[in-house]
Amino acid sequence: MQNNSRVTAVLGPTNTGKTHYAIERMLAHRTGVIGLPLRLLAREVYDRIVAKRGARVVALVTGEERIIPDKVQYWVATTEAMPDVGADFVAVDEIQLCADPERGHVFTERLLNARGIHETLLLGSDTMRPAIAALVPGAQFLHRDRFSELSWAGSKKLSRMPRRSAIVGFSVDNVYAMAELLRRQKGGAAVVMGALSPRTRNAQVEMYQNGDVEFLVATDAIGMGLNLDIHHVAFSATDKFDGHRMRPLFPHEMGQIAGRAGRFTEAGTFGVTGEAEMLDPGLIDAIENHRFAPIKRLMWRNHALEYGTLDRLLQSLEAPTSSEWLMRGREADDLRALRALREMPEIRARVNSGSDVRLLWDTCRIPDFRGISPAEHSTLLARIFEFLLEGGIPQEWLANQIKRIDNPLGDIDTLSKRLAFIRTWTYVAQRSGWVRNESHWRNETRAVEDRLSDALHAALTQRFVDRRTSVLLRRLKQKESLVAEVNDKGEVTVEGEFAGRLEGFRFQADPSASGDEARTLTRAAYEALKPEFHLRADRFYNAPDTELDFTEQGGLMWGSSAIGKLVKGSEPLKPQVEAFVDEEAGPEIAEKVKRRLQHFIDRKVATGFEALLALKNDETLTGLARGFAFRLVEALGVLPREQVANEVKDLDQEARGVLRKHGVRFGQYTIFLPALLKPAPTRLRLVLWGLDQDLSEFPESPPPGLVTIPNLPDVPKGYYTLSGYHAAGDRAIRIDMLERLADMLRAQDSRGGFEATPDMLSITGMTLEQFATLMGGLGYRAEKGERPKARAEAAVAAEVEADPIDPNLPLTEEESVLQAETRAKWEAEQALRKAAEQEAAIAAGEVVEEAVAEADAAPVEMEVFYSFTWAPRPRGGQNRRPQGQNQSGEGEQQQRPRGPRRNAQGGDAQGERGDRGERSQGQGGKPRHGGGNRRRDEDGEQGGKGKGPRHAKGGNNGNEGAKSFSARPPRAEKPMDPDSPFAILAALKNKS
Repeated sequence: MQNNSRVTAVLGPTNTGKTHYAIERMLAHRTGVIGLPLRLLAREVYDRIVAKRGARVVALVTGEERIIPDKVQYWVATTEAMPDVGADFVAVDEIQLCADPERGHVFTERLLNARGIHETLLLGSDTMRPAIAALVPGAQFLHRDRFSELSWAGSKKLSRMPRRSAIVGFSVDNVYAMAELLRRQKGGAAVVMGALSPRTRNAQVEMYQNGDVEFLVATDAIGMGLNLDIHHVAFSATDKFDGHRMRPLFPHEMGQIAGRAGRFTEAGTFGVTGEAEMLDPGLIDAIENHRFAPIKRLMWRNHALEYGTLDRLLQSLEAPTSSEWLMRGREADDLRALRALREMPEIRARVNSGSDVRLLWDTCRIPDFRGISPAEHSTLLARIFEFLLEGGIPQEWLANQIKRIDNPLGDIDTLSKRLAFIRTWTYVAQRSGWVRNESHWRNETRAVEDRLSDALHAALTQRFVDRRTSVLLRRLKQKESLVAEVNDKGEVTVEGEFAGRLEGFRFQADPSASGDEARTLTRAAYEALKPEFHLRADRFYNAPDTELDFTEQGGLMWGSSAIGKLVKGSEPLKPQVEAFVDEEAGPEIAEKVKRRLQHFIDRKVATGFEALLALKNDETLTGLARGFAFRLVEALGVLPREQVANEVKDLDQEARGVLRKHGVRFGQYTIFLPALLKPAPTRLRLVLWGLDQDLSEFPESPPPGLVTIPNLPDVPKGYYTLSGYHAAGDRAIRIDMLERLADMLRAQDSRGGFEATPDMLSITGMTLEQFATLMGGLGYRAEKGERPKARAEAAVAAEVEADPIDPNLPLTEEESVLQAETRAKWEAEQALRKAAEQEAAIAAGEVVEEAVAEADAAPVEMEVFYSFTWAPRPRGGQNRRPQGQNQSGEGEQQQRPRGPRRNAQGGDAQGERGDRGERSQGQGGKPRHGGGNRRRDEDGEQGGKGKGPRHAKGGNNGNEGAKSFSARPPRAEKPMDPDSPFAILAALKNKS
């Protein structure tokens, strides 16, 4: 013991600047040594001294790190690694750890024996005053008061934890769980644990200190001298596992941890959170005033060791103490390892001298960083000891051990285990003489530890910190202007961090954010988006209509962004708009966007419904024509004829003409404007109709180009008409194609029956079976049948053999005789030709009878056909056919047409109800009868010249004779064979 050394015990609560005082006192001397309780704290003090004196005169010595320059003046070390050098100044921090069951014997040894030549400082709690006074005679005491006030704040939920708080846990799982919850609710937290490497711990602390995160989750390691900007300390538990059992925290331990709240003169608070119980009032008072029961027993172990034999070494380690202030502590890891190795026969056999015993003891002092199990640790120590007896650890074996650990990939737990493993080899590399090329292996292990530390810091940050939110919080707190950018995909970044998407004029925060994080993101983004809203509003207002569109559900789009929606107006053709603009953008932006949207939809309506608006605004329309135009405008340009049958009947020819000038077509089934059946007006018409009908979901328009679509039962009433289709059976046919089909059906024998022509199937795009269903929906009965399919040769022969002479004209006697002779002569020639062909076939070896039999036995190919006839329903029903034509030539329209009526002479009666929408007058304004001429106007309505219904038989008209009509289309005329007997007969008839 240095008798001339002045020993001063600097005691007091935390936040008194004791460590800072010790550094200043050490630098006042030429040389000095300071021992600190944690490797982390030693590194922090080393950095501070290097900043003042330079790295050339400062050494750092810990179990895993040795930085010793050539001209060392100041030594910074962990308490266990304090070098035994003569220095002017010696300081030991956290001296109250003399009472720690595991490490206390080391601090007690420093208390009793560590002395500086001129000055010695013992730093710690007031609880050590009696013990120091008893064990260090002549020691002086210096009490330092706390710079700030520490007060109780009660219990707080983790979600309501104030900024700059440290939440203390006592297990890794608990620390990780709280950090995860803080990330979700508060943007993240830094993590500090004693097991972290200095590099990882410093990176986490720096992240907290510079404001990237506002919360710190830590073990009780923060109670050991870490000077952080902490305003509040919250205990998540009041019990801890001390390596052997769960026990309550000692009051002085809680005071040490809680004292980290408050920095310098700033006040601090402490409390509890989570499942921790409320503290006793007496304990609260003790922590606030730092009044704790003094420590009465210090842990001790004999340091005067004997290395003659293993037994003597153990006896010296277990030697008792005679002081009432000292007591043997819990069996330490090194002593436990020594006992285990002594029991190994192979180890006992190789320990033959005092140097071997000392070497074994040094090996046993390797800390169990891995923490797998005592047996696993003992096995590793035995292997290292054997290598050391043989001259050192083989480089190849050590390289393999390090190589397995050197992998920066993996999760937090994996990286933490690798860091613990590398600490073992870092410790080994620091021992002098244990490895060859010590400098290389110290650098190698340090490099691996740094890589793993960086990876662990990144993993902790990725899991427990939302850097995006932390950056925004720091900038907002500093009231700095934030830089926001919006790319062409609408992604918003604030200060380079993704914050969400700007869809039109609405900001959508990142959906992965929630709670406070989402609110922070939104607030920061809006602060940065204020100028962007104005720029975007100007760009939108000047955008051409080609960049805007509406959806079939009434949405308004600008490119791919929803910018607003249509709402019901005073009239169907006057919809209003609702703009999607966030309140934060301001009313000016909202009004500007709304005005531009209203201009867009007004122009869309004016363009798509130009013909209908012209009809609506035509002031020359009067009377019935104006009323009918109102009905058509009200129906958005497409009106079923059955709904206005009486109005159509009442319209005179002049009124119809005026309406036709506006493009109105009076079809047999629908009154419509053909221009409004195009896809664009149809799509807009359905949206306007859905708004007017207050539908919750608008039906979509059919795909353009389809002639028929399925007739679904659950669509809203009126949908097919407004879509430009007419429902018939299980299909709905396009209105314009239905009118063309109606024109074709007028020419057919609807009473006698007719078959579908290729043109009918072509314009509907249907198969025969589908067409039959459609005709059933239009009021026709379809009778299905089968017949042999006619061969092409038979059809040609039938054309050749058809009699070209009109059978209704009587023959003269000469013509009759000539016809009979000619036919007999032609039949004889055909018989001779067939006989000659048969003889030739027999001569050639062909069997005609077999060929004929095979032909007769061949299956006959059948074909399906439908015969359609008009099947009217009762007159009182809804499926009546168009009614008769009045003097103006117009017929009344019902849903399904009926077959034509005839007068007593077989001709068409005046006012006939034809299968057509309209029928024009003939010459002189009188309707034609019988097979009178008809014409077709530009609407596709019946008129002009043409034949009447083919089934109208008889019926005199002037001097015309009786005529017959056929449903078969007229046969194309072909040149007649001059050698045919029919040609000869026709020539004689023409001559006569």
